[in-house]
Amino acid sequence: MASLEELAPGLAKSRLNHLQRLMRTWAPLADISFADLLLYVPAGHTAEVPASYAIAGQIRPTTARSIHRNNLVGAVFTPEQRPLVDVAYREGRITDGGRISHTDQPRIRTLTVPVNCHGEVVAVMAREFDPDTQRNPGELEMSYFKLFRRLAAMIAEGEYPFPVDDIETEESPRVGDGLMLLDASGRVQLISPNAASALHRIGLHSDVEGRRLVDVGLEQRAIRAAFASRLPQTEEIQHGDRGTVVLRCLPLIGRGEVTGALVLMRDISELRRRDRLLMSKDATIAEIHHRVKNNLQTVSSLLRLQGRRAIAAEARDAIEESVRRIRAIAIVHEILSRDASSDVPFVEIVRSLVRMVEEGLTGPDRPVEFKVSGDAGELAADVATPLAVVLNECLQNVMDHAYPEPPGGQVRIELDNDGDQVKVRVTDDGVGLPPGFDVDSADGLGIAIVRNLVSADLRGSITMSNGEGDPPRRGTVVEVAIPLLGAAPRQSAKPR
Repeated sequence: MASLEELAPGLAKSRLNHLQRLMRTWAPLADISFADLLLYVPAGHTAEVPASYAIAGQIRPTTARSIHRNNLVGAVFTPEQRPLVDVAYREGRITDGGRISHTDQPRIRTLTVPVNCHGEVVAVMAREFDPDTQRNPGELEMSYFKLFRRLAAMIAEGEYPFPVDDIETEESPRVGDGLMLLDASGRVQLISPNAASALHRIGLHSDVEGRRLVDVGLEQRAIRAAFASRLPQTEEIQHGDRGTVVLRCLPLIGRGEVTGALVLMRDISELRRRDRLLMSKDATIAEIHHRVKNNLQTVSSLLRLQGRRAIAAEARDAIEESVRRIRAIAIVHEILSRDASSDVPFVEIVRSLVRMVEEGLTGPDRPVEFKVSGDAGELAADVATPLAVVLNECLQNVMDHAYPEPPGGQVRIELDNDGDQVKVRVTDDGVGLPPGFDVDSADGLGIAIVRNLVSADLRGSITMSNGEGDPPRRGTVVEVAIPLLGAAPRQSAKPR
Protein backbone atom coordinates (compact mmCIF):
# COMPACT_ATOMS: atom_id res chain seq x y z
CA MET A 1 0.00 0.00 0.00
CA ALA A 2 1.40 3.37 -1.04
CA SER A 3 2.07 5.91 1.71
CA LEU A 4 0.82 9.48 1.78
CA GLU A 5 4.33 10.75 1.00
CA GLU A 6 4.49 8.52 -2.09
CA LEU A 7 1.04 9.51 -3.35
CA ALA A 8 1.61 13.24 -2.79
CA PRO A 9 5.37 13.75 -3.24
CA GLY A 10 5.05 17.47 -3.94
CA LEU A 11 3.37 18.41 -0.66
CA ALA A 12 5.39 20.29 1.94
CA LYS A 13 6.03 18.69 5.33
CA SER A 14 3.52 20.95 7.09
CA ARG A 15 0.80 19.96 4.58
CA LEU A 16 1.59 16.27 4.98
CA ASN A 17 1.38 16.61 8.76
CA HIS A 18 -2.00 18.35 8.40
CA LEU A 19 -3.38 15.48 6.30
CA GLN A 20 -1.93 12.86 8.63
CA ARG A 21 -3.63 14.54 11.61
CA LEU A 22 -6.90 14.52 9.67
CA MET A 23 -6.66 10.79 9.00
CA ARG A 24 -5.76 10.10 12.64
CA THR A 25 -8.85 11.91 13.90
CA TRP A 26 -11.55 11.47 11.26
CA ALA A 27 -13.20 8.36 12.73
CA PRO A 28 -15.94 10.43 14.47
CA LEU A 29 -16.68 12.16 11.16
CA ALA A 30 -17.32 8.84 9.42
CA ASP A 31 -19.53 7.67 12.28
CA ILE A 32 -21.73 10.78 12.54
CA SER A 33 -22.14 10.92 8.76
CA PHE A 34 -22.99 7.19 8.48
CA ALA A 35 -20.77 7.08 5.40
CA ASP A 36 -17.37 6.15 4.01
CA LEU A 37 -14.75 8.88 3.91
CA LEU A 38 -12.07 9.07 1.23
CA LEU A 39 -9.13 11.46 1.05
CA TYR A 40 -8.08 12.55 -2.45
CA VAL A 41 -4.72 14.21 -3.09
CA PRO A 42 -3.56 15.77 -6.39
CA ALA A 43 -1.33 13.57 -8.53
CA GLY A 44 0.55 14.39 -11.73
CA HIS A 45 1.29 17.72 -13.45
CA THR A 46 1.17 20.52 -10.88
CA ALA A 47 -0.72 20.86 -7.63
CA GLU A 48 -2.59 23.87 -9.09
CA VAL A 49 -3.84 21.93 -12.14
CA PRO A 50 -3.71 18.23 -11.24
CA ALA A 51 -3.94 15.67 -14.02
CA SER A 52 -5.46 13.16 -11.63
CA TYR A 53 -6.42 12.52 -8.01
CA ALA A 54 -5.14 9.63 -5.90
CA ILE A 55 -6.94 8.20 -2.90
CA ALA A 56 -4.55 8.56 0.04
CA GLY A 57 -6.86 7.58 2.87
CA GLN A 58 -10.05 5.63 3.52
CA ILE A 59 -12.15 4.96 6.61
CA ARG A 60 -15.37 3.03 7.05
CA PRO A 61 -18.09 3.96 9.54
CA THR A 62 -18.91 1.82 12.55
CA THR A 63 -22.49 3.15 12.54
CA ALA A 64 -23.49 2.08 9.02
CA ARG A 65 -22.69 -0.36 6.24
CA SER A 66 -19.70 0.50 4.08
CA ILE A 67 -20.28 0.79 0.33
CA HIS A 68 -16.66 -0.01 -0.53
CA ARG A 69 -15.70 -3.65 -0.09
CA ASN A 70 -12.10 -3.18 -1.21
CA ASN A 71 -9.29 -0.96 -0.02
CA LEU A 72 -9.15 1.98 -2.42
CA VAL A 73 -5.93 3.59 -1.17
CA GLY A 74 -3.64 4.12 -4.14
CA ALA A 75 -6.42 4.23 -6.74
CA VAL A 76 -6.04 7.11 -9.24
CA PHE A 77 -8.88 8.95 -11.04
CA THR A 78 -8.98 11.72 -13.62
CA PRO A 79 -10.91 14.95 -13.01
CA GLU A 80 -13.55 13.70 -15.46
CA GLN A 81 -14.05 10.57 -13.39
CA ARG A 82 -14.36 12.57 -10.15
CA PRO A 83 -15.83 15.96 -11.18
CA LEU A 84 -17.08 16.83 -7.68
CA VAL A 85 -13.60 16.23 -6.26
CA ASP A 86 -12.13 18.43 -8.98
CA VAL A 87 -14.60 21.26 -8.29
CA ALA A 88 -13.96 21.15 -4.54
CA TYR A 89 -10.20 21.21 -5.09
CA ARG A 90 -10.05 23.96 -7.74
CA GLU A 91 -12.79 26.23 -6.35
CA GLY A 92 -12.25 25.52 -2.64
CA ARG A 93 -15.93 24.99 -1.83
CA ILE A 94 -18.02 22.16 -0.42
CA THR A 95 -19.85 20.41 -3.23
CA ASP A 96 -22.81 18.04 -2.95
CA GLY A 97 -24.00 15.70 -5.68
CA GLY A 98 -23.93 12.15 -6.95
CA ARG A 99 -22.14 9.88 -9.35
CA ILE A 100 -22.69 6.57 -11.08
CA SER A 101 -20.71 3.71 -9.57
CA HIS A 102 -19.02 1.03 -11.65
CA THR A 103 -19.47 -1.45 -8.81
CA ASP A 104 -22.67 -3.22 -7.77
CA GLN A 105 -23.87 0.04 -6.14
CA PRO A 106 -25.96 1.84 -8.82
CA ARG A 107 -25.73 5.29 -7.24
CA ILE A 108 -23.38 6.96 -4.80
CA ARG A 109 -24.24 10.22 -3.03
CA THR A 110 -21.11 12.33 -2.59
CA LEU A 111 -20.21 15.37 -0.54
CA THR A 112 -16.74 16.73 -1.29
CA VAL A 113 -14.96 18.95 1.22
CA PRO A 114 -11.79 20.93 0.40
CA VAL A 115 -9.07 20.38 3.00
CA ASN A 116 -7.66 23.80 3.80
CA CYS A 117 -4.18 24.16 5.30
CA HIS A 118 -2.93 27.70 5.98
CA GLY A 119 -5.23 29.17 3.34
CA GLU A 120 -4.40 26.62 0.64
CA VAL A 121 -6.46 23.65 -0.53
CA VAL A 122 -4.17 20.61 -0.31
CA ALA A 123 -6.64 17.73 -0.63
CA VAL A 124 -10.33 16.82 -0.80
CA MET A 125 -12.28 14.69 1.66
CA ALA A 126 -15.25 12.90 0.10
CA ARG A 127 -18.22 11.51 2.03
CA GLU A 128 -19.85 8.67 0.08
CA PHE A 129 -22.94 6.55 0.76
CA ASP A 130 -25.68 4.73 -1.13
CA PRO A 131 -28.97 6.66 -0.76
CA ASP A 132 -31.00 3.67 -1.96
CA THR A 133 -29.99 1.41 0.93
CA GLN A 134 -30.07 3.90 3.82
CA ARG A 135 -33.24 3.98 5.85
CA ASN A 136 -35.14 7.21 6.25
CA PRO A 137 -33.21 9.28 8.80
CA GLY A 138 -34.86 10.13 12.07
CA GLU A 139 -34.41 13.21 14.23
CA LEU A 140 -31.15 11.93 15.75
CA GLU A 141 -29.66 11.05 12.36
CA MET A 142 -30.61 14.45 10.95
CA SER A 143 -28.88 16.11 13.91
CA TYR A 144 -25.78 14.03 13.19
CA PHE A 145 -25.83 15.08 9.51
CA LYS A 146 -26.00 18.75 10.55
CA LEU A 147 -23.12 18.20 12.96
CA PHE A 148 -21.06 16.65 10.17
CA ARG A 149 -21.75 19.72 8.03
CA ARG A 150 -20.36 21.93 10.78
CA LEU A 151 -17.21 19.81 11.00
CA ALA A 152 -16.92 19.81 7.20
CA ALA A 153 -17.08 23.60 7.24
CA MET A 154 -14.25 23.62 9.81
CA ILE A 155 -12.15 21.48 7.45
CA ALA A 156 -12.85 23.85 4.56
CA GLU A 157 -11.90 26.84 6.74
CA GLY A 158 -8.69 25.20 8.01
CA GLU A 159 -9.93 24.85 11.60
CA TYR A 160 -9.95 21.04 11.53
CA PRO A 161 -7.94 18.94 12.20
CA PHE A 162 -6.72 20.78 15.26
CA PRO A 163 -3.03 21.79 15.33
CA VAL A 164 -2.49 19.59 18.39
CA ASP A 165 -4.08 16.18 18.93
CA ASP A 166 -5.22 15.13 22.36
CA ILE A 167 -4.04 11.70 23.36
CA GLU A 168 -6.28 8.91 22.07
CA THR A 169 -6.15 5.46 23.63
CA GLU A 170 -8.06 2.23 23.32
CA GLU A 171 -10.42 3.65 25.93
CA SER A 172 -11.17 6.82 23.95
CA PRO A 173 -14.91 7.14 23.28
CA ARG A 174 -16.45 6.67 19.85
CA VAL A 175 -19.70 8.08 18.49
CA GLY A 176 -21.50 4.82 19.22
CA ASP A 177 -20.51 5.00 22.91
CA GLY A 178 -22.36 8.25 23.48
CA LEU A 179 -22.53 11.77 22.03
CA MET A 180 -23.59 15.17 23.29
CA LEU A 181 -23.78 18.45 21.38
CA LEU A 182 -23.23 21.66 23.34
CA ASP A 183 -24.05 25.21 22.32
CA ALA A 184 -21.74 28.21 22.70
CA SER A 185 -22.71 28.60 26.37
CA GLY A 186 -21.99 24.96 27.18
CA ARG A 187 -25.62 23.87 27.42
CA VAL A 188 -26.61 20.46 26.09
CA GLN A 189 -28.49 20.75 22.79
CA LEU A 190 -28.50 17.06 21.93
CA ILE A 191 -27.74 13.86 23.81
CA SER A 192 -27.72 10.41 22.24
CA PRO A 193 -29.52 7.50 23.96
CA ASN A 194 -26.19 5.79 24.75
CA ALA A 195 -24.84 8.96 26.37
CA ALA A 196 -28.01 9.28 28.46
CA SER A 197 -27.66 5.64 29.52
CA ALA A 198 -24.03 6.21 30.51
CA LEU A 199 -25.07 9.12 32.73
CA HIS A 200 -27.84 7.02 34.28
CA ARG A 201 -25.38 4.22 35.09
CA ILE A 202 -23.22 6.58 37.13
CA GLY A 203 -26.23 7.92 39.01
CA LEU A 204 -27.18 11.05 37.03
CA HIS A 205 -30.88 10.65 36.26
CA SER A 206 -31.77 14.29 35.61
CA ASP A 207 -32.71 15.47 32.14
CA VAL A 208 -29.61 17.28 30.88
CA GLU A 209 -30.96 18.83 27.68
CA GLY A 210 -30.89 22.61 27.93
CA ARG A 211 -28.63 22.48 31.00
CA ARG A 212 -24.90 22.55 31.67
CA LEU A 213 -23.34 19.31 32.84
CA VAL A 214 -22.02 20.96 35.97
CA ASP A 215 -25.62 21.87 36.88
CA VAL A 216 -26.53 18.17 37.07
CA GLY A 217 -23.49 17.21 39.14
CA LEU A 218 -20.89 16.32 36.50
CA GLU A 219 -17.54 18.11 36.49
CA GLN A 220 -16.68 19.70 33.16
CA ARG A 221 -13.04 20.78 33.36
CA ALA A 222 -12.36 19.29 29.92
CA ILE A 223 -15.26 21.24 28.40
CA ARG A 224 -14.09 24.53 29.89
CA ALA A 225 -10.53 23.85 28.75
CA ALA A 226 -11.70 23.00 25.21
CA PHE A 227 -13.71 26.23 24.94
CA ALA A 228 -10.80 28.29 26.26
CA SER A 229 -7.98 26.67 24.29
CA ARG A 230 -9.96 25.87 21.11
CA LEU A 231 -8.29 22.44 21.25
CA PRO A 232 -9.70 18.96 21.99
CA GLN A 233 -9.55 17.83 25.60
CA THR A 234 -10.03 14.44 27.23
CA GLU A 235 -10.94 13.88 30.86
CA GLU A 236 -11.75 10.86 32.98
CA ILE A 237 -14.41 11.55 35.60
CA GLN A 238 -15.12 9.30 38.56
CA HIS A 239 -18.55 10.07 39.98
CA GLY A 240 -18.19 8.94 43.57
CA ASP A 241 -18.30 5.16 43.83
CA ARG A 242 -21.01 4.84 41.18
CA GLY A 243 -18.81 4.68 38.12
CA THR A 244 -16.34 6.33 35.78
CA VAL A 245 -16.86 8.01 32.42
CA VAL A 246 -14.35 9.44 29.96
CA LEU A 247 -15.24 12.60 28.04
CA ARG A 248 -13.59 13.78 24.85
CA CYS A 249 -14.57 17.33 23.96
CA LEU A 250 -14.02 18.75 20.45
CA PRO A 251 -14.69 22.50 20.15
CA LEU A 252 -16.78 23.52 17.15
CA ILE A 253 -15.45 26.65 15.46
CA GLY A 254 -17.20 28.81 12.89
CA ARG A 255 -15.92 32.08 11.45
CA GLY A 256 -13.17 32.20 14.04
CA GLU A 257 -15.46 31.78 17.07
CA VAL A 258 -16.24 28.78 19.27
CA THR A 259 -19.87 28.01 18.49
CA GLY A 260 -20.25 24.88 20.58
CA ALA A 261 -18.66 21.52 21.22
CA LEU A 262 -19.00 17.87 20.32
CA VAL A 263 -18.63 15.69 23.41
CA LEU A 264 -18.03 11.95 23.07
CA MET A 265 -18.69 9.95 26.21
CA ARG A 266 -17.91 6.40 27.26
CA ASP A 267 -18.76 4.55 30.44
CA ILE A 268 -15.53 2.81 31.51
CA SER A 269 -16.69 1.74 34.98
CA GLU A 270 -16.27 -1.95 34.16
CA LEU A 271 -12.79 -1.36 32.71
CA ARG A 272 -11.68 0.46 35.85
CA ARG A 273 -13.15 -2.27 38.05
CA ARG A 274 -11.09 -4.83 36.13
CA ASP A 275 -8.01 -2.62 36.44
CA ARG A 276 -8.46 -2.56 40.21
CA LEU A 277 -8.81 -6.34 40.26
CA LEU A 278 -5.63 -6.70 38.22
CA MET A 279 -3.76 -4.34 40.55
CA SER A 280 -4.97 -6.35 43.53
CA LYS A 281 -3.93 -9.58 41.79
CA ASP A 282 -0.49 -8.15 40.97
CA ALA A 283 -0.02 -7.07 44.58
CA THR A 284 -1.03 -10.55 45.77
CA ILE A 285 1.42 -12.24 43.38
CA ALA A 286 4.22 -9.90 44.49
CA GLU A 287 3.43 -10.70 48.13
CA ILE A 288 3.55 -14.44 47.39
CA HIS A 289 6.98 -14.08 45.76
CA HIS A 290 8.13 -12.04 48.77
CA ARG A 291 6.99 -14.75 51.18
CA VAL A 292 8.56 -17.51 49.08
CA LYS A 293 11.84 -15.58 49.11
CA ASN A 294 11.64 -15.17 52.91
CA ASN A 295 10.85 -18.86 53.38
CA LEU A 296 13.77 -19.87 51.16
CA GLN A 297 16.07 -17.59 53.13
CA THR A 298 14.80 -19.18 56.34
CA VAL A 299 15.53 -22.65 54.98
CA SER A 300 18.95 -21.43 53.87
CA SER A 301 19.71 -20.09 57.35
CA LEU A 302 18.60 -23.33 59.01
CA LEU A 303 20.80 -25.35 56.67
CA ARG A 304 23.74 -23.09 57.39
CA LEU A 305 23.23 -23.60 61.14
CA GLN A 306 23.05 -27.35 60.57
CA GLY A 307 26.24 -27.20 58.52
CA ARG A 308 28.12 -25.62 61.40
CA ARG A 309 27.18 -28.59 63.59
CA ALA A 310 28.29 -31.14 61.00
CA ILE A 311 31.53 -32.89 61.87
CA ALA A 312 32.47 -34.37 58.50
CA ALA A 313 33.91 -31.90 55.99
CA GLU A 314 32.06 -33.65 53.17
CA ALA A 315 28.73 -33.07 54.93
CA ARG A 316 29.53 -29.40 55.52
CA ASP A 317 30.42 -28.93 51.85
CA ALA A 318 27.22 -30.64 50.68
CA ILE A 319 25.10 -28.46 52.96
CA GLU A 320 26.89 -25.31 51.81
CA GLU A 321 26.24 -26.23 48.17
CA SER A 322 22.55 -26.72 48.97
CA VAL A 323 22.47 -23.31 50.64
CA ARG A 324 23.84 -21.66 47.52
CA ARG A 325 21.29 -23.44 45.31
CA ILE A 326 18.44 -22.27 47.51
CA ARG A 327 19.79 -18.72 47.52
CA ALA A 328 19.94 -18.78 43.71
CA ILE A 329 16.22 -19.58 43.58
CA ALA A 330 15.50 -16.95 46.24
CA ILE A 331 17.18 -14.29 44.10
CA VAL A 332 14.63 -14.87 41.31
CA HIS A 333 11.70 -14.58 43.73
CA GLU A 334 13.20 -11.42 45.23
CA ILE A 335 13.25 -9.73 41.82
CA LEU A 336 9.72 -10.96 41.05
CA SER A 337 8.49 -9.52 44.35
CA ARG A 338 9.63 -6.04 43.26
CA ASP A 339 7.83 -6.16 39.91
CA ALA A 340 4.31 -7.39 39.18
CA SER A 341 5.42 -8.65 35.78
CA SER A 342 5.90 -12.39 35.29
CA ASP A 343 9.12 -11.66 33.38
CA VAL A 344 12.43 -10.74 35.00
CA PRO A 345 15.57 -9.07 33.59
CA PHE A 346 18.00 -11.98 33.71
CA VAL A 347 21.08 -9.78 33.88
CA GLU A 348 19.96 -8.65 37.37
CA ILE A 349 19.86 -12.28 38.46
CA VAL A 350 23.34 -12.86 37.01
CA ARG A 351 24.81 -9.90 38.88
CA SER A 352 23.22 -11.07 42.14
CA LEU A 353 24.62 -14.58 41.64
CA VAL A 354 28.08 -13.15 40.94
CA ARG A 355 27.93 -11.09 44.15
CA MET A 356 26.91 -14.19 46.10
CA VAL A 357 29.87 -16.17 44.73
CA GLU A 358 32.30 -13.29 45.31
CA GLU A 359 31.16 -12.93 48.92
CA GLY A 360 31.21 -16.65 49.72
CA LEU A 361 33.92 -18.30 47.64
CA THR A 362 36.61 -15.77 46.73
CA GLY A 363 39.20 -14.28 49.01
CA PRO A 364 42.71 -12.81 49.22
CA ASP A 365 44.24 -16.29 48.86
CA ARG A 366 42.22 -16.99 45.71
CA PRO A 367 41.29 -13.75 43.92
CA VAL A 368 38.90 -14.43 41.04
CA GLU A 369 37.53 -11.58 38.94
CA PHE A 370 34.10 -11.89 37.32
CA LYS A 371 33.01 -9.91 34.26
CA VAL A 372 29.44 -9.85 32.93
CA SER A 373 28.69 -8.71 29.38
CA GLY A 374 25.70 -8.75 27.05
CA ASP A 375 22.02 -8.97 27.94
CA ALA A 376 19.62 -11.90 27.86
CA GLY A 377 16.58 -9.63 28.05
CA GLU A 378 13.54 -10.38 30.20
CA LEU A 379 12.76 -14.04 30.74
CA ALA A 380 9.67 -15.74 32.10
CA ALA A 381 9.98 -16.88 35.70
CA ASP A 382 9.71 -20.56 34.73
CA VAL A 383 12.77 -20.06 32.51
CA ALA A 384 14.74 -17.68 34.72
CA THR A 385 14.55 -19.87 37.85
CA PRO A 386 16.11 -23.09 36.46
CA LEU A 387 18.55 -21.07 34.35
CA ALA A 388 19.69 -19.25 37.50
CA VAL A 389 20.32 -22.59 39.21
CA VAL A 390 22.26 -23.77 36.14
CA LEU A 391 24.45 -20.66 36.16
CA ASN A 392 24.99 -20.99 39.90
CA GLU A 393 26.23 -24.57 39.40
CA CYS A 394 28.56 -23.44 36.62
CA LEU A 395 30.08 -20.75 38.83
CA GLN A 396 30.34 -23.22 41.70
CA ASN A 397 32.22 -25.66 39.44
CA VAL A 398 34.59 -22.89 38.37
CA MET A 399 35.44 -22.09 41.97
CA ASP A 400 35.78 -25.77 42.92
CA HIS A 401 37.82 -27.06 39.99
CA ALA A 402 39.25 -24.33 37.73
CA TYR A 403 41.77 -22.89 40.19
CA PRO A 404 43.11 -25.64 42.47
CA GLU A 405 46.24 -23.61 43.15
CA PRO A 406 46.87 -19.87 43.45
CA PRO A 407 46.86 -17.42 41.88
CA GLY A 408 43.21 -16.99 40.89
CA GLY A 409 41.98 -15.89 37.50
CA GLN A 410 39.25 -14.29 35.48
CA VAL A 411 35.75 -15.58 34.65
CA ARG A 412 33.68 -14.09 31.84
CA ILE A 413 29.89 -14.47 31.72
CA GLU A 414 28.43 -13.57 28.34
CA LEU A 415 24.68 -13.24 27.74
CA ASP A 416 22.88 -13.14 24.41
CA ASN A 417 19.27 -13.19 23.20
CA ASP A 418 18.64 -13.25 19.44
CA GLY A 419 14.88 -13.64 19.72
CA ASP A 420 14.95 -17.38 19.05
CA GLN A 421 17.16 -18.54 21.89
CA VAL A 422 19.03 -17.35 24.95
CA LYS A 423 22.70 -18.20 25.29
CA VAL A 424 24.74 -18.09 28.50
CA ARG A 425 28.48 -18.59 28.05
CA VAL A 426 30.85 -18.99 31.01
CA THR A 427 34.58 -18.87 30.19
CA ASP A 428 37.41 -19.24 32.71
CA ASP A 429 41.20 -19.33 32.38
CA GLY A 430 41.70 -22.24 34.76
CA VAL A 431 43.16 -25.71 34.34
CA GLY A 432 40.55 -26.93 31.87
CA LEU A 433 38.62 -30.18 31.69
CA PRO A 434 40.14 -33.54 32.65
CA PRO A 435 41.04 -35.93 29.80
CA GLY A 436 38.07 -37.85 28.44
CA PHE A 437 35.47 -35.61 30.10
CA ASP A 438 31.98 -35.97 28.64
CA VAL A 439 29.15 -33.76 29.88
CA ASP A 440 26.56 -36.41 29.01
CA SER A 441 28.21 -39.14 31.10
CA ALA A 442 29.75 -37.14 33.96
CA ASP A 443 28.36 -38.37 37.29
CA GLY A 444 29.02 -35.40 39.57
CA LEU A 445 25.96 -34.04 41.40
CA GLY A 446 26.40 -30.50 40.09
CA ILE A 447 26.79 -31.67 36.48
CA ALA A 448 23.77 -33.97 36.87
CA ILE A 449 21.65 -31.08 38.16
CA VAL A 450 22.72 -28.85 35.28
CA ARG A 451 22.16 -31.56 32.68
CA ASN A 452 18.67 -32.42 33.94
CA LEU A 453 17.55 -28.79 34.26
CA VAL A 454 18.80 -27.84 30.80
CA SER A 455 17.39 -30.85 28.96
CA ALA A 456 14.18 -31.55 30.89
CA ASP A 457 13.03 -28.16 32.24
CA LEU A 458 14.47 -25.79 29.66
CA ARG A 459 14.55 -28.07 26.58
CA GLY A 460 17.96 -26.66 25.74
CA SER A 461 21.52 -27.84 25.23
CA ILE A 462 24.80 -27.55 27.11
CA THR A 463 28.35 -27.94 25.86
CA MET A 464 31.59 -27.99 27.84
CA SER A 465 34.95 -27.73 26.12
CA ASN A 466 38.53 -26.72 26.81
CA GLY A 467 39.53 -23.17 26.05
CA GLU A 468 42.25 -21.96 23.75
CA GLY A 469 44.85 -21.18 26.41
CA ASP A 470 48.21 -22.88 26.86
CA PRO A 471 48.56 -25.73 29.39
CA PRO A 472 48.37 -25.87 32.31
CA ARG A 473 45.85 -22.97 32.10
CA ARG A 474 43.85 -24.00 29.05
CA GLY A 475 40.60 -22.74 30.50
CA THR A 476 37.06 -24.05 30.12
CA VAL A 477 34.11 -22.84 28.05
CA VAL A 478 30.58 -23.74 29.11
CA GLU A 479 27.74 -22.71 26.81
CA VAL A 480 24.04 -23.14 27.58
CA ALA A 481 21.49 -22.51 24.80
CA ILE A 482 17.81 -22.25 25.70
CA PRO A 483 15.09 -21.99 22.99
CA LEU A 484 12.50 -19.32 23.60
CA LEU A 485 8.74 -19.84 23.27
CA GLY A 486 7.90 -21.34 19.90
CA ALA A 487 11.48 -22.42 19.15
CA ALA A 488 12.18 -26.09 18.52
CA PRO A 489 13.97 -27.95 21.33
CA ARG A 490 17.66 -28.64 20.80
CA GLN A 491 19.58 -31.84 21.47
CA SER A 492 22.43 -31.90 23.95
CA ALA A 493 25.74 -31.57 22.11
CA LYS A 494 28.97 -33.40 22.81
CA PRO A 495 31.96 -31.33 23.96
CA ARG A 496 34.78 -30.82 21.54
